[in-house]
Amino acid sequence: MISGLFVTFEGPEGAGKSTLVRSLAARYEAEREVLVTREPGAGAFGAAVRRLLLEGEDLEPRAELFLFLADRAEHVSGIVRPALARGALVLCDRHADSTVVYQGYGRGLDRAQLRAWNAFATQGLTPHLTILVDVPTEVGLARVTESNRLDAESLEFHRRVRQGFLTEAAAEPDRWVLVDGTQPLEAVLIEAAGAIERLFATAGA
Repeated sequence: MISGLFVTFEGPEGAGKSTLVRSLAARYEAEREVLVTREPGAGAFGAAVRRLLLEGEDLEPRAELFLFLADRAEHVSGIVRPALARGALVLCDRHADSTVVYQGYGRGLDRAQLRAWNAFATQGLTPHLTILVDVPTEVGLARVTESNRLDAESLEFHRRVRQGFLTEAAAEPDRWVLVDGTQPLEAVLIEAAGAIERLFATAGA
């Protein structure tokens, strides 16, 4: 049974998602249980997978995909679902949509198949709300201070990723909220918090 709320944060590299998640957690943790988590990298298994995915050598695209899916399956089963069952607000930095965008739009893998594998890995769990923090590709990459394997991809790859996020958000407007990440953090925080407050109101939370 799911009684909590699952909010995910997506966007191109350098969008400022991680900073936003921390700010939102600080805003709500006094009034409810808040779990801040991420993909990949949550828990011991996730940390090991993250090192392989982001700090290791180049990977064959299908091998890369299955590492992301393995991390997601373990993360959802062992961390996200238990927190939701407790009634927590789960704030997750990247989730299944990143796989559709990075491996689908970015790498060119079949997006319908990616959606099916995501559903299998998550056992059908879908975020209640996804906040897309959008910045122009060049702006985002210029903000990156510690580059990883994915950051080092070509400019065209990152442009495909950004367009993929925008396309996915436009196709499912009831779940996605688009926020301009070039604004000052306080403005981004106000917009994101407004979306979460609307979710609280809808869910009666």
